[in-house]
Amino acid sequence: MATPSYKFINKLQGKRVLIFGGTSGIGFAVAEACVEHGITVIVSGSNPPKLLATVQCLKSSYPKITSQIITHACDLSSKEGLESNIQNLLSTVTDGAKSKLDHVVFTAGDTRSMTSVSEVTVEQFERNQIVRNIAPLIIAKYLPEYLEKSPDSSYTLTGSFITTKPLPGWGLHAVSGVEGMSRGLAVDLAPVRVNLVAPGVIKTEALKSLPEQALAGLTNATTVKRLGRPEDIAEAYLYFMKDGFVTGSILHSNGGRLLV
Repeated sequence: MATPSYKFINKLQGKRVLIFGGTSGIGFAVAEACVEHGITVIVSGSNPPKLLATVQCLKSSYPKITSQIITHACDLSSKEGLESNIQNLLSTVTDGAKSKLDHVVFTAGDTRSMTSVSEVTVEQFERNQIVRNIAPLIIAKYLPEYLEKSPDSSYTLTGSFITTKPLPGWGLHAVSGVEGMSRGLAVDLAPVRVNLVAPGVIKTEALKSLPEQALAGLTNATTVKRLGRPEDIAEAYLYFMKDGFVTGSILHSNGGRLLV
């Protein structure tokens, strides 16, 4: 009897995926999901020791791993050197564009320092845009040289529920150009597909400092009455990699955040 050809579960096997911000939180969950799908995973982050720990954790979780795991440090936090850092990363992980990428996922973030509208300054606002808005645009600038030019390739960005349903006092955090950027890039980078995942509140290490009362309030604002799990939201990124006909789209995974 002939061995069946699985056109769904093996769809990503052997592909090469670069994950920005893959050492923790949502990005790490995406890395785990990619490993399980037999993908060559390239994890980028700004902290070399965390990159090493990420590889060790993945290999410990998947002792029979067949996927290759590659890491490369890349600092996205400063305008000075941002373009050269990104160019160096892309060139290194593709061997000078000889081994091109199939998918790129951007989940990198930083701790925002903005307070209220009445106190914001130009310098503060600009500083808070570098990682989340400027870096993904500069990455897109150089991707055509290092990403396979095909509708089977994708660039997936990360937004937030804050932009569509801002919390009181979080108005500045709702100012984001990444949603519109994803649609514009879907046109400019075509046939490569560009999409955006807009997560709700995901229970990662970033929430450790929040008091239980705040977590309870965030939970009650959902219809599912729990916070998102990293393994939940990782599925959204896999979907955008797999569906070769979706581009310029935003996928909201927020637990039905309709109540507040």
